[in-house]
Amino acid sequence: MSIPNAPLYDYLPNEGIETIHEMTLRVLEEFGIAFNHDQAVDILERAGCQVDRDAIPAPLVKFPRGLVLEQIGKAPREFTMYARNPQNNVVLGGKHTVLAPVYGPPNVQDLDKGRREATLEDYRNFVKLAQSVPEIHNAGGVVCEPNDEPQATRHLDMMHALLTLSDKTFMGNVVSGENANDCVELAAIVFGGRDKLAQTPAMLSLINVNSPRLFDTRMLDSLFVYARARQPLLITPFILAGAMSPVALGGSLVQQNAEALAGITLTQLINPGTPVVYGSFLSNSDMQSGSPAFGTPESAAALLASAQLARKYKLPFRGGGGLTSSKVADGQAMWEASMTFWPTFLAGTNFVLHAAGWLESGLTSSYEKFVMDIELCRMMQVFRGGIALDEEGLALDAFAEIGPGGYFFGAAHTLRHFRDAFYRPLLADVQNYTRWEQKGAETAEMRAQRVWKKWLREYAPPPMDAGVLEALNEYVARRKQEINAAEAAY
Repeated sequence: MSIPNAPLYDYLPNEGIETIHEMTLRVLEEFGIAFNHDQAVDILERAGCQVDRDAIPAPLVKFPRGLVLEQIGKAPREFTMYARNPQNNVVLGGKHTVLAPVYGPPNVQDLDKGRREATLEDYRNFVKLAQSVPEIHNAGGVVCEPNDEPQATRHLDMMHALLTLSDKTFMGNVVSGENANDCVELAAIVFGGRDKLAQTPAMLSLINVNSPRLFDTRMLDSLFVYARARQPLLITPFILAGAMSPVALGGSLVQQNAEALAGITLTQLINPGTPVVYGSFLSNSDMQSGSPAFGTPESAAALLASAQLARKYKLPFRGGGGLTSSKVADGQAMWEASMTFWPTFLAGTNFVLHAAGWLESGLTSSYEKFVMDIELCRMMQVFRGGIALDEEGLALDAFAEIGPGGYFFGAAHTLRHFRDAFYRPLLADVQNYTRWEQKGAETAEMRAQRVWKKWLREYAPPPMDAGVLEALNEYVARRKQEINAAEAAY
């Protein structure tokens, strides 16, 4: 989705952003970032970083500010991701917004079966839902964790589903470097080989920082694989202020910025020009219980400030989504989601992960909330579209036709535009009480259930070349045999 001429909201004054920037460089120079990965440490040391290899819990790397600014300047301001269906290509950066579904929950929930462990069938259902709605532009990655499949091989089933059930861009697996390599190989089958895939990147992969100030081995192994394959990387500190960063929001922003810039610097040293996205996942802890809190005013403020930092560095930005701590798709779920969606769109966020389906602090993918979030996405897109001020937008002919005390329902201008003049709800009920009661008195969650079931009934898989499908099937079968044999031998 492009955002035509929509202004971006600056939450902090320029001097505030400069203060965070300067403090970030000081943290990188004086306090450093830990990297639990020998190869990453070697690359950073050769580039001029100061390294303490005996530091606990992992080698500590201190970054010269000049190196950081030089390397992040090599990352593209915007880039295209290429889908199996060219009509679903997307641009990340500038005034473009790409929406992706929920990522990571081990559980799913719907009105029929309640909360339960996710299965491969659930995984495939959420990929189908992502494919079915135009508001979702990227099919996602771990839309839920298929716990009925063996952990060692389930990434193959997940990637197979993303490549066959959807023809949109998608996300790669980051559980291990081996898994990441499987994802690259499977994508290469579909996109014409590794060389072609490097020229037309198709998958974006989420690299979380183990905040505070630690990159772990698993994430770095995956980062190396994707950077060398020139697939875009989403470098995102995972911060719940009060637990993984200071309770002071300014300090949390400094920490997030330092962690993100360190990861982006490493990607450019591995493969200069690799597309990267500056990621923010900054919310706060509930200081009474220690639980994560979402949809808070602090997280909204942090999101807006984080977007300003990404713009300063001329990098695409990731943030926001339909985040909530609620356990069901209720009022709390939607006011917290709204509190996150507003700054997400006001900030002109380029990649929105968790745009649909997030529930229970990210522990559950909800079928009903997926639909409810799509309603919010649709409304936000209309809001960001602006107000037409041309001749039709100002409607002077309607004033000439309808005098004082009249009604505009029958005006010629109204008749020309009534079908598309205003937002038409996907889910919301705008009938009077009596008619709503006569039609079953359905709640929003009940209506959402009807919608997602309808989408799954009407889903049609996108076509795929039979030879490509056969090659995918063969690769998945062979790798499962190899992995199972290796586990048995171990």
